[in-house]
Amino acid sequence: MDQKGIQFINDSEIAWEDLGGGLKRKIMSYDDNLMMVKVAFETGGIGTLHSHYHTQMSYVESGVFEMTIGDKRGILKAGDGYYIPPNLTHGALCLEAGTLIDIFNPLREDFVK
Repeated sequence: MDQKGIQFINDSEIAWEDLGGGLKRKIMSYDDNLMMVKVAFETGGIGTLHSHYHTQMSYVESGVFEMTIGDKRGILKAGDGYYIPPNLTHGALCLEAGTLIDIFNPLREDFVK
């Protein structure tokens, strides 16, 4: 199902996409300017270090994560969040299984098939 412009987002109606390595994601909704993505991690799952031109903010829905953003590291748990400016290298290590809610501006074109 294409989630472009979906106004009422029903989690149970969106299929998970298996990313391998203990990660899976759901594209919740998006338009050309904004995208919300849900990413579930198994304990030990790694969001490899990467960068992109998008601005990103993320909310830790559940679990515990060691986040690397630029040259800084921090431990975040349910209820916490983080901000990543464009082109800054970042990644995650899941210490306790959990879920991140990622918001991107503009949309991540590479996520849309």
